[in-house]
Amino acid sequence: MAVIVSLFASAIAVLSLFFASPAIAQATQAPTPAASAGTGDVSTQFSIGGIIRAGDDPVEGVEVLVSGSGFSETGTTGADGRWSVAVPGAGEYTAELQVDTLPDGVAPRDPDNVTRDVTIGTTNTVNVLFPTGEGTAASGTIWDTLFSRFFYGLNFGLLLALAAIGISLIFGTTGVNNFAHGEMLTFGAIIFYVFTAMGWNLLLAILLTVALSAALGWTQDAVLFKPLRKRGVGLVQVLIVTIGLSIVLRYLYLYFFDGGTRNIATGITDNVTIGPVTVTLTSIISMGISIVMLGLVGYFLTRTRIGKATRAVSDNASLAAASGINVDRVIRIVWVLAGALTGLSGVLYGLYRGVTWDMGFAILLLLFAAVTLGGLGSAFGALVGSLIIGIITELSTIVIPPDLRYAVALIVLIGVLLFRPQGVLGRKERIG
Repeated sequence: MAVIVSLFASAIAVLSLFFASPAIAQATQAPTPAASAGTGDVSTQFSIGGIIRAGDDPVEGVEVLVSGSGFSETGTTGADGRWSVAVPGAGEYTAELQVDTLPDGVAPRDPDNVTRDVTIGTTNTVNVLFPTGEGTAASGTIWDTLFSRFFYGLNFGLLLALAAIGISLIFGTTGVNNFAHGEMLTFGAIIFYVFTAMGWNLLLAILLTVALSAALGWTQDAVLFKPLRKRGVGLVQVLIVTIGLSIVLRYLYLYFFDGGTRNIATGITDNVTIGPVTVTLTSIISMGISIVMLGLVGYFLTRTRIGKATRAVSDNASLAAASGINVDRVIRIVWVLAGALTGLSGVLYGLYRGVTWDMGFAILLLLFAAVTLGGLGSAFGALVGSLIIGIITELSTIVIPPDLRYAVALIVLIGVLLFRPQGVLGRKERIG
């Protein structure tokens, strides 16, 4: 246990040292033209930027014209799909996507809306979004589009599943809905980003990140939730505690990490083509890791003594204790396992979308939706629910704007629960 505590303390120390050094912190951010010119204090620099993707793949060489107040400059996307333009100060600007610079086969989702009005005031950096999709020149058949969306949804669903299973295991054994679970995901992404920015080996960085994430899970139970259980604190009060913990952790991340988006540099730039889908090799590796880890979790729960004990505690903690099972020990193991899985999910999600201080909180509702859809307390239900949520959110973008895709997933959740309240793999419970 001392080793775990030491690992967690090391994570905090790494964050403090890494982001406390202005030289290191500045080196990890994508430089803007103003920064490159050395215009002075970074707090006085303003920029407008974003990322342009075709599906889930970054698009290089696309230009965006930023103008306003007598200022005009063009930003060009790099290999990671990101562009940035340094502007002279706060004010009103317009960002216009230069459609003729898009590659063949890629077009704006809304060709009549390729400009964005941008106001810079309270924040130094503003990100704008230009959704793109397959153009008419290379759109292929509707089946190609469906397959592409399905593949991207499967990828997203597998990433959700790793974190959602952690939520389900914790709820099943303790009855606690942990609203700080999203911050466990963010923790894994930030720690992995720090290690890669320091030039560490990718495999070593992943292993240490998972170890530190497991330590975070252990620490939460040992310091906070076990004492609350011993004192007999009700589930509503514990729920409020998790909300408070979520807020504290989230703003600690903001303090150390600032409000920008960081891209994890893995050095892997190859693409893989599967039928009509072209994805990065990193995405394929992430999907493979997710599938392997989910298989190991299934083996753990069904074939090992600790796993069977976990399921027994989830079914009936009092009966499990009467049978000689150490319930507190099982709960502690569940917290460690949930921390490790969620930290790994953060690593993979950071590779998938980039790292931000609130990335876990942004998808927390989707994680709970996946757990509820699959069946509360069921690890396998969380997997099924995550895959359903991931696939539906991506398929829906064929007919609706991408910004609304998460709303569709929640509408589907409501529809399923109206006809099957216990979820897809949940069990009916007698009331009264």
